[in-house]
Amino acid sequence: MEIDGIISAILIGIIIGVLGRLVVPGRQRIGVLWTIAVGIVAALIGSALATGLGVDDTKGVDWVEWLIQIGLAAVGVAALDRAKARR
Repeated sequence: MEIDGIISAILIGIIIGVLGRLVVPGRQRIGVLWTIAVGIVAALIGSALATGLGVDDTKGVDWVEWLIQIGLAAVGVAALDRAKARR
């Protein structure tokens, strides 16, 4: 992965993290940096899953890949919120 790929993964991860947080109902007790970190991880894992499923490169916008990434981010935000709530 080249530097432009890493930068784009970070930027997409920020967007994915915010969208994932918006999907989870209620108030989350995690900070912005945790949201960004979850988004970056979800973006990377979601891209790998989309590649494995063969939906990573379609004509136009890759909506299925985005939905996978946002879903993973929502799961990550909810899991991290629950983990912090138990403390």
